[in-house]
Amino acid sequence: MDYGTLRGFFALLILALFIIIVIWSYSKKRKASFDEVANSIFEEDKKADKERHLDKDSKQETNNNV
Repeated sequence: MDYGTLRGFFALLILALFIIIVIWSYSKKRKASFDEVANSIFEEDKKADKERHLDKDSKQETNNNV
């Protein structure tokens, strides 16, 4: 086996891995999981906004009571 044949096998291996990863990432089973992860940032923003809103309300109440 010469160097050119080894490089050819390595190139085919890399191509096969690429195709497998693309098929895996676009499979319908993974779509729900990827969508959940993609939308998780918006859920964190909603939680942070809600906490900030609650903090503002509590600060306003303490300032009004003084």
